[in-house]
Amino acid sequence: MWTAMIDRLIFYIKKYEGVLLYLIFGVLTTAVNFIVYYICYTKFHWINLASNTVAWILSVMFAFITNKIWVFKSKSFQNELVLRELITFVVSRLSTWLLETVIMFVGVDILKGYWLIAKVIASVLVVILNYVFSKLFIFRKNNENA
Repeated sequence: MWTAMIDRLIFYIKKYEGVLLYLIFGVLTTAVNFIVYYICYTKFHWINLASNTVAWILSVMFAFITNKIWVFKSKSFQNELVLRELITFVVSRLSTWLLETVIMFVGVDILKGYWLIAKVIASVLVVILNYVFSKLFIFRKNNENA
């Protein structure tokens, strides 16, 4: 009985490995983003949008490395491919940074809401969109042999 359950669990882990790894590293990337934002906004007393931008830059750097190596297993480190992946990664993240910035600006600066609520709402939308962009456009499977 236990063997069958373990075998089934291993099957599903292997089947959904990419999604599970994206969720794990997505949580870690989100943690980097939240921690940096929190420090900049509450400890350094930087304005909301500056804090959000610094948090975005550091979390994007972290996400690119973890997504390339572990989530989408893009094996090639040829300069041209890495540069293409990095550019498309940053461009796609810029679009979700813009979405996050609008949500943070409206939620914190205009509505005077608690920053954490705005950040959580923004993060949920951003994580979903970032996965779609990464899966479809940045770390496609056909890059492994490049």
